Amino acid sequence: MATFSCLPFAFFLILILFTFSIQTANGGKEGSLRLQDCPKACEYRCSKTHHRKPCVFFCNYCCQRCLCVPSGFYGNREECPCYNNIKTKEGKNKCP
Repeated sequence: MATFSCLPFAFFLILILFTFSIQTANGGKEGSLRLQDCPKACEYRCSKTHHRKPCVFFCNYCCQRCLCVPSGFYGNREECPCYNNIKTKEGKNKCP
């Protein structure tokens, strides 16, 4: 009887460890976000700019293509090469 009472706890523990390892392995890399996570990540990324509306628009555009938003409010583009490689016609970065 004692082994059956530990079985649900062990299964739950393994499930949590597996989920945690998947999340930390993909953190900050391309494809680490789900499509529905893009708006929240872009709101945070653009929260300190005075040009919030275009920042959020282009951040969401880039996030939907790359499924990644660099950490922080500015910079850190090396975390998401796809995000960093999207350029305007003039060759400037399109993604904030």
